[in-house]
Amino acid sequence: MNFLAHLYLSDPADPDLLLGNFIADSVPGRQLEAYLPGVQRGIRLHRLIDTYTDQHPVVRRTTARLREAGYGKYAGVVSDVFFDHFLARNFPEFSAEPLLDFTQRVFALLLSRQAEMPARVQQFLPYLVRDNWLLRYADFEGVGQSLRGLSRRASPGSGMETAVAELQRHYAAYEADFREFWPQVRAYVGTVRS
Repeated sequence: MNFLAHLYLSDPADPDLLLGNFIADSVPGRQLEAYLPGVQRGIRLHRLIDTYTDQHPVVRRTTARLREAGYGKYAGVVSDVFFDHFLARNFPEFSAEPLLDFTQRVFALLLSRQAEMPARVQQFLPYLVRDNWLLRYADFEGVGQSLRGLSRRASPGSGMETAVAELQRHYAAYEADFREFWPQVRAYVGTVRS
């Protein structure tokens, strides 16, 4: 899953956990101990979520469909963005807090702790906030923008810049995968988050 899902799955009352979950992809294993214990818990939570997600049969079905569509080794990345799209699009089903309020609250917290983040994250955070990537996942234009950005950082020929068309063509199938997987990952996180 991508940024929105990871942030949503953090405990909103635990800013350290949320920060760690947000920065985890930019923290090599050997640098974990440079962070506060609560932030370390968030980094570990992120890694547990990623492992659970990557091994889950529903997600494997999604990524197999994406590999068949030509996204090869980037099928998992595309799947993450698709699942964030469905979370954003259906956010009122999963939270009493409106998505805009959630993003503003999370961004305020992240900006207040920006100095604690790895340099790479400090560099992209202002763009994430300015363009409100989390909110933009709800529409096709935002999904396309996100996938085009990821494509620019990937190996040539990743094809991710075209994946929004794949989402539109097979929307019901990808949404069904998300709806089957989402309650299961939420339940799993409830067992490992504490």
